[in-house]
Amino acid sequence: MAFKLVALTDEARTGLGGDELVLPHLPFKVGRENRLNKLVNAIERRMGSHKQLNDIYLIEDAEYVNVSREHFAIEEDRGRVQLRDLGSACGTIVEGQVLGGERTGGVTELRDHDVIIVGTSSSPFVFKFRV
Repeated sequence: MAFKLVALTDEARTGLGGDELVLPHLPFKVGRENRLNKLVNAIERRMGSHKQLNDIYLIEDAEYVNVSREHFAIEEDRGRVQLRDLGSACGTIVEGQVLGGERTGGVTELRDHDVIIVGTSSSPFVFKFRV
């Protein structure tokens, strides 16, 4: 069974590198790229010593950021697909339900067409989960 993230905003589209992305594996991790990490990661990749923390890095160039460096993971548990907030600062909203925030984490089952907002309700990173 294929799982996809579909971009609902321009910022989400930039993060995915297009309108949608078939998830190549589970768990699939999403987090924020920061400029220093981008430089360090590029150097480590060239040297062969880099292990990526995330599968997708969202670039947020704002004073107030919604996305944590390790924000959430889509994973499978006993045949069910779920989203796990990885202790992000602002949380993750799935179909109006807030998970995590203030580094508390949380888990919810994902269903086809669920809308995922990375961070607060004003975040520009909005996706739809598709099965």
